[in-house]
Amino acid sequence: MASLRQRVRAALARFTRDESGGTTTVEFALIATPFFMLIFGVLELGLVFLVTTTLENATIAAGRKVRTGELQGSGGSASTFKAEVCNNMSWLGSSCSSNLYVDVRTFTSFSTVTQPSPVVGGVVDPASLSFTPGVGNDIVLVRSYYTWTIITPLLNASLVNLSGNKRLITTAVAFRNEPF
Repeated sequence: MASLRQRVRAALARFTRDESGGTTTVEFALIATPFFMLIFGVLELGLVFLVTTTLENATIAAGRKVRTGELQGSGGSASTFKAEVCNNMSWLGSSCSSNLYVDVRTFTSFSTVTQPSPVVGGVVDPASLSFTPGVGNDIVLVRSYYTWTIITPLLNASLVNLSGNKRLITTAVAFRNEPF
């Protein structure tokens, strides 16, 4: 009975002597890298769209608590609002709280609503964010920002908009608070 080492050597010897599969091996080597890069790029782009849609829905749901006065009535703060958005994005797990930024501002009319950028020097500046949910009949702009790390090298040039290979995913919703 042949030992495992002898069987492996025999299989390697057969493989190195076989000339019929050389072309297929070379073709696979030439095509595999671009093919896998394309597959990973499509998957990563799909994840970015999934995070964008999830963030938008979570912001709308959490913003409803501001609009109805539920958040203000319970003494809610920026951290409770952020936790509410993260609860609606539960599939992201614990990374949500460290990658999510929220900005809630009130305005006198819809025509005066502005959206200043929170990005300073390629990173999100938490000092530029505010939390003013307002009172009844106030016009409120709720914005959520989520930083997502881009892994696929070919997507870096087109998707990265922060330093450190990160993409800032943004969503905003504006509304008039209900009279509460």
